[in-house]
Amino acid sequence: MTAIDDHRYQPGYRTILDVSAPLMASTASVMVMEFTDRVFLANHSVEAISAALPAGITAFLFIAFFAGIVGYGSVFVAQYAGAGRHGDVGPILWQALWLALAAGLATSLIALAGEPLFSLAGHPEPVRQLEAVYFSTLMQGAGIHVAGAALAGFFTGLGITRPVMMFHAVGAMVNIPLDYAVINGVGPFPVMGIHGAALATVVSWSVVTGLLSVFVMSREHDRRYAVRRVVWPDRSSMGRLLRYGVPSSLQLTMDILAFAYFSLMVGRIGRLELAVTNIVFSINALAFMPMLGLSVGTSTLVGQCMGNRRPGDAEEVTRKSRHMAFVYLAAVAVLYLGFPGPLIDLFRPRNLPPQAYAAMRQEGILLLWMVTVYIFFDAQYMVYVGTLKGAGDTRFIMQAVSGLSVFVMGVPLYVLVEILDAGLMAAWACVILYIFSLFAVSWGRFRHGRWRRIRMIDEMPPAARLPAGSKGS
Repeated sequence: MTAIDDHRYQPGYRTILDVSAPLMASTASVMVMEFTDRVFLANHSVEAISAALPAGITAFLFIAFFAGIVGYGSVFVAQYAGAGRHGDVGPILWQALWLALAAGLATSLIALAGEPLFSLAGHPEPVRQLEAVYFSTLMQGAGIHVAGAALAGFFTGLGITRPVMMFHAVGAMVNIPLDYAVINGVGPFPVMGIHGAALATVVSWSVVTGLLSVFVMSREHDRRYAVRRVVWPDRSSMGRLLRYGVPSSLQLTMDILAFAYFSLMVGRIGRLELAVTNIVFSINALAFMPMLGLSVGTSTLVGQCMGNRRPGDAEEVTRKSRHMAFVYLAAVAVLYLGFPGPLIDLFRPRNLPPQAYAAMRQEGILLLWMVTVYIFFDAQYMVYVGTLKGAGDTRFIMQAVSGLSVFVMGVPLYVLVEILDAGLMAAWACVILYIFSLFAVSWGRFRHGRWRRIRMIDEMPPAARLPAGSKGS
């Protein structure tokens, strides 16, 4: 039962913590997987860590687009739960699963483009070869992850987020030792380097998605939410999921594209500059990934409030989610400011001379201090975007992020790197300006209040296409 089902729902810190904390823990487990993956790769070689972020973020660009569409089903689930329309939950879940199947076919084809894609980046040949291997392997298994996002949306939209946390924790427990073994050739495994890292990630995706599918499709969930009764594609329902989900996904995709472009441009500055940038971004996952979970939790609770016609409560959820973000990030800031050197040292490449590493380490410390400034604006941006997505105001944020990624990140970064030869710190100044711009635009849209008047689920009568008896109790 969701917090809103019994009509005693109050948008307090306890409710937000109950829903968002497991999601923050889930994304934190993903962060731990990525963090250890990068540590193992950095220790393996400087070429491996240099290749991991450009290839990983480029793969995530495509994966996030498809996962963002199907994952938006969680907002529909939340609004249906808030409105008491439980029988509409299963049908919207199946539309997301059909889209996930199509996404798996698409990503398998995109995997073939690894080598020509990274040949355009202009990175050194050893790095480029590793980038293509890492990217292609992740893309071949991406459909599994997208299906998992659709299934996780069922629990997330209902506000039942602990199963999502537990399943991702299991995935991390599988991934981390397997990652170490296949990268370094431990036991029966050969030395597979970056290819092994990607394979371990796909295996962990498979474990998480398998667990989610078993628990989502239970008899009790079918009785209450019709998860096994209306399984065929429905043009109207799928069209509505695409109408709201595509702009929502494009917002995230354009955001990721901006950072993918940034990492590719930094690679044109130099190999060590790319390596230290990848290390700092890997460390910053400590801040970013939990905030992503908080953003999803905010979307869930706002969606329930809007389904129950309580936009005032949605505003309260937003305000208190920001408070929670500040408390967490204060602890992260202490870590970044107080222990930057030891954090960087975790990623020390074995094949890098001491003098070169000392210079790279000093640059990494300066970058971590810069990151400490922008994480507070980034967190607020993610909370406000969570609110706008939960209410269905997805087209505006897509357009805003698209414009900012081009005119605040893309064009200035190109001028600085390619024309002015300005160096690493100037490139990172673009990142800070971009993050602040995202915060300012999302805060302004939230304050404007148009999101309060959007009615996503009023476009369709309750359980309009469900067979008799399939509406949940």
